[in-house]
Amino acid sequence: MGVNYGRNGDNLPSPADTIRLYEKCQINFIRIYEPNHQVLEALRGKPILLSLGVKNEDLQGLASDPSAADQWIKDNVSPYISDVNIEFITLGNEVIPGPQSQYVAGAINNTLTALNNARFIKGIKVTTVVGSNALASSYPPSAGAFTDEAASAFRDIAPILSQRGSPIMVNVYPYFAYANDPEHISSDYALFTAKHTIVDDGDYKYRNLFDAMVDSFVAAFEKVGAAEIAVDVAESGWPSGGNEPFTTVENARTYNKNLMDHVLGGSGTPRRPNKRFNVFLFEMFNENLKAAGAEQNFGFFNPSMQPVYPFWPC
Repeated sequence: MGVNYGRNGDNLPSPADTIRLYEKCQINFIRIYEPNHQVLEALRGKPILLSLGVKNEDLQGLASDPSAADQWIKDNVSPYISDVNIEFITLGNEVIPGPQSQYVAGAINNTLTALNNARFIKGIKVTTVVGSNALASSYPPSAGAFTDEAASAFRDIAPILSQRGSPIMVNVYPYFAYANDPEHISSDYALFTAKHTIVDDGDYKYRNLFDAMVDSFVAAFEKVGAAEIAVDVAESGWPSGGNEPFTTVENARTYNKNLMDHVLGGSGTPRRPNKRFNVFLFEMFNENLKAAGAEQNFGFFNPSMQPVYPFWPC
């Protein structure tokens, strides 16, 4: 389990203080959305694992010019690789489908080549992050399928990931599904508190929406010939305010605690039972420069570094 570290706020603690908070709270995996050098410096010598993001607007350059990928690695990986535990490099966040999706495969390939040129290839997995808008169908989970544009992109990307043993990363938010359709989605199904099967999908039985959403991606990858690709979760969380009655401190704590227990328990999902995978909770801080409402209230901590609600052992 990790926690996303977004920086879309004008009152957030320094990167050094933030990394100390990760350590104090025993959060050992961090995801950042771009290569902030202050964050990278603060991670030196720490046991924390890092997922390092590439900005969406940089994808075209990295895809079209191998020397740009070499330079990106030289600037953002080479100075830190000896004492920062870079586990992943993610090329873009939710750009598939969209105008930048055409660049993802090339950017991944050139970044892998650049890592190889720098002799860093063995320890770092390179991938991208996908949102639910890539799915044309997600219900029932076995019917999961990508849009035509997304399917085309993944047919190009999947062989690269498969050759390197890299997962695809997906963003999964039962909160949004529940808040947008509470007449058909129960809070128990969204919050992991259902005591019995809610969705019966033939051989697959679902008691929680998170598993169903992950398995929709799994089924979609199977349909594009990428059944072997591992699926990790780059973002999942629940806001503590901003859209009542769906957003409460109790709902946020319940969802995140149950998700953590579910993932660390190692039960996997119905389509991939007992398959362990990485999940990054969203997110470390409430960020005041995001859109007003729920978007500003996903954080575990206020910018003062005081917890929004008790959760971590710190």
